[in-house]
Amino acid sequence: MTQVHSPPSRSPETPDTPAADQRRHSGRLPSLTAARWWAALAVFATHALILLPVYPFQKSELFRRIHQDFVPMQFGAAGVTFFFVLSGFIIYWSAGRGGSALGFYRRRVLKIYPTHLVAAAVFVLAASVPLHRLVVWLPNLLLIHNWVPKWSTVGGLNVPSWSLCSEMLFYLSFPLLLPLVRRIPGARLLWWIAGLLVLVLGLHAAYLIAFDGPTAIGNAFAPRLVGGDVSPHAELHAARIWFEQSDIPVLRSYWFSYDFPLSRLPEFYVGVLTARMVIEKRWRNTRLTLPVLAVALSYLATWVVPVDFKMSALEVGPMAALIATMAVRDQRGSPARTPSRPMVWLGEISYAFYLIQFPIMVLVTRFVIGGHQFGFWGWLGCSALCLVGAVLAAAAIYQLVDLPLMRRFARPRPKTSARSAEPDSPEEPSHLAQ
Repeated sequence: MTQVHSPPSRSPETPDTPAADQRRHSGRLPSLTAARWWAALAVFATHALILLPVYPFQKSELFRRIHQDFVPMQFGAAGVTFFFVLSGFIIYWSAGRGGSALGFYRRRVLKIYPTHLVAAAVFVLAASVPLHRLVVWLPNLLLIHNWVPKWSTVGGLNVPSWSLCSEMLFYLSFPLLLPLVRRIPGARLLWWIAGLLVLVLGLHAAYLIAFDGPTAIGNAFAPRLVGGDVSPHAELHAARIWFEQSDIPVLRSYWFSYDFPLSRLPEFYVGVLTARMVIEKRWRNTRLTLPVLAVALSYLATWVVPVDFKMSALEVGPMAALIATMAVRDQRGSPARTPSRPMVWLGEISYAFYLIQFPIMVLVTRFVIGGHQFGFWGWLGCSALCLVGAVLAAAAIYQLVDLPLMRRFARPRPKTSARSAEPDSPEEPSHLAQ
């Protein structure tokens, strides 16, 4: 059976052995857990702006200015990039506990699918999805929908779940590529990371040249508008007219650069190699100033590049540097650097929060927004209602579904009392998407 970890090696140029990995970084990473909430909140803010059909606010000049100048599409997409890189980081960080590839896959399926299915069920009920049309919901439930270049499939059910298709590819590849990852000489890790970043930029440039899609550098304006100034009872992605369409064309360059799972795979492995650097103490920076500045500058740079480059390509490297620095700070264990327990808790429920946010928006649209007219303050109030509702629903899903299943089925039974006394590996991240 293929193992999740490679055979131990004592060479100083190879990664630590699983036992050494566990001794050196068996503690949790509270700062990274808390940071997941801020990434989730960035995604939520973008979704609340474009997916809540609050009229006439969404048709106003104020909305256009807010969306294009302050909360453009790449604002939420930055949260997705953070999570893809963080996913690779934590998956490698946790790999030191060993186990089989089959056990790894079981844990990943248990972490991803139950919450995904609960959120999908809520969406089906909230949007009255026509279940007789399998093409609308079955690819989404199986998390294969993002491999099909059609918006009617990619957005066929709970829209935010698109990134889980990429995550499933990440997980499928990890046990297969882990032995190769471990063979990279430690001194060359930074060169490999740089190579992956160049690959990301090259892919996006190729997509921009080879496929149809937007080439302008202006920030995307993405509300889904219908006629009139009275708010509809359903946002377009939750409306019956959406589910009845057999095909909705996709802009190929955008789909390849943002949605296509293979295009996002290098981001995951940037995170994997970054974790190796931290574990092997090749990343020692503990000051957040430069990584935060790099993230901010890369984000500002998205204002002056085509859409294909706005959504992820420029921010992968800075996000990896930020994650590595936060991990090192957590390992140093300074109490002044430890986030509060409420922030860590919000990070823990962030996966459920992300998946349930759109179904909650659909419910609020159906029962609160639809048939009424709202300006900016009305939109803000509806957004706050969605935020509170999504947090409460996510907390319930996390406590009643995620935690019981992971505790009951995900952890391997200890073979010895010494093994059972070892501290848990850090919690593997849940995953968000825009």
